[in-house]
Amino acid sequence: MSENTEVLAAVDSNQEAISRLETAILEAVVEARSTCETNGSNSTDCAVAWDIVEELQAEKSHQKQAKQIKNSLDNYCDRNPDALECRVYDI
Repeated sequence: MSENTEVLAAVDSNQEAISRLETAILEAVVEARSTCETNGSNSTDCAVAWDIVEELQAEKSHQKQAKQIKNSLDNYCDRNPDALECRVYDI
């Protein structure tokens, strides 16, 4: 029962992080538009503002992919790192 709770907590925390990123992306887009309107679309400040938006979007994508890659063995090993099935040997 506690394993299910831990998995649900991990999913909730990941969704919360993605939600915070979505909020940050929306704020960054508003800031970028404002910066470009004020300083011109060819200004360095405008380019930097849109780079920030791009980086935030990339982070959101990476977090979604990282969550989707985990399978049941990965989840088991996260909860039980000392289990025999989870050992990693260097050759």
